[in-house]
Amino acid sequence: MKVTVFGTGYVGLVQGAVLAEVGHQVICVDVDPDKIEQLKQGRIPIHEPGLENLVRDNHAAGRLQFTTDAALGVLHGSVQFIAVGTPPDEDGSADLQYVLAVASTIAEHMDGHRIIINKSTVPVGTATRVQQAVSQILADRGNPALSFDVVSNPEFLKEGSAVADCMRPDRIIIGTDSSAAEEVMRELYAPFNRNHEKIIVMDVQSAELTKYAANCMLATKISFMNEMANLAEQLGADIEMVRQGIGSDPRIGYHFIYAGAGYGGSCFPKDIQALIRTADSIDFDARVLKAVESRNREQKTLLFRKISRHFNGNLSGKTFAIWGLAFKPNTNDMREAPSRTLMEALWQAGARVQAYDPEAMEETQRLYLHRDDLQLCGTKEAALRGADALVVVTDWQAFKAPDFELIANYLSSPVIFDGRNLYEPARMQNKGFHYYAIGR
Repeated sequence: MKVTVFGTGYVGLVQGAVLAEVGHQVICVDVDPDKIEQLKQGRIPIHEPGLENLVRDNHAAGRLQFTTDAALGVLHGSVQFIAVGTPPDEDGSADLQYVLAVASTIAEHMDGHRIIINKSTVPVGTATRVQQAVSQILADRGNPALSFDVVSNPEFLKEGSAVADCMRPDRIIIGTDSSAAEEVMRELYAPFNRNHEKIIVMDVQSAELTKYAANCMLATKISFMNEMANLAEQLGADIEMVRQGIGSDPRIGYHFIYAGAGYGGSCFPKDIQALIRTADSIDFDARVLKAVESRNREQKTLLFRKISRHFNGNLSGKTFAIWGLAFKPNTNDMREAPSRTLMEALWQAGARVQAYDPEAMEETQRLYLHRDDLQLCGTKEAALRGADALVVVTDWQAFKAPDFELIANYLSSPVIFDGRNLYEPARMQNKGFHYYAIGR
């Protein structure tokens, strides 16, 4: 099948590469000529395990092409994916200008029936807006009879495992009231639906809400556990023991119930805010969602508050080693990362930062340029030298079993603030560390 994907971010690039891998002929379109040139040369602008080889191999095989020529993309595919960003507007609502711009581009160039697929995370009602935009342009062109379908097909990819999630999806949500469009979507996804039935067909509005509901549910679990962790700390309980106790209940399970320094990334914060704004627009008070957002915002300040309390509020002139800058392991994404909240608070207090992350160093440099109070280090050990304390912010594998004797020797004082509960408090105490975790 001939497929066009508008947008080469996490969603568009992964989806395009995976569809090409199973044999579809895919063209990815982007407005950034530098990014397109890099992709043609096999270089991808994001860190995502397995993606670089997938892109390079399928491009070499001729199944995956990259272009800035939108007209070429529209003429190529009978199926047109919209996978562009929906960044939060000033009021937190999803900004649909890029989605609607792509819809308009498709309408301007289409010469026959097209299935337009909303892959971007969009508010309920977006499919209707896309349909209206396309219909208006077709009418302006004098071709109102040109047929098309708009389908909602939300993605459920996790950064750091996006390729695996796309190759072996838990479910494939298809929102449409067209039996013909449903049949095409079933054919498109047939290679991913062989093991057992994963396709769930529903109306468009329900499909659009399903994406938001899924992310908001996961964010709620995280904020709930962070609230329990803060409570446990005040009551003298251990949130790790609590986690094991409740996770053993199959109705709850072990996923997404780790206490920590708060969630970040491109999805959870944005989607919580967008759904709150959608609720506000219909005069519905989304109390639970607002509480989830509020708890997470406060949780991101917790590490700084622990640091400030330990040093009696005197942080000026202190140096802190930070392990982990990306919002989660296996990505270089720093959008809404807890590390940013922490570093900016430390700088505001007059402290210096020596930081290391396996993948997010370039992104950190891009965000903060050349600051005198930020030193990016080539290894996790180098970040420790002369620092007054170590702060673990991201739970990369490389941080889970470090050389504690080396840490103690490199730090000016044996202090660890663990934002991901990687180490055992009793063991840290026996090794002579002042150890601060979350809810322990």
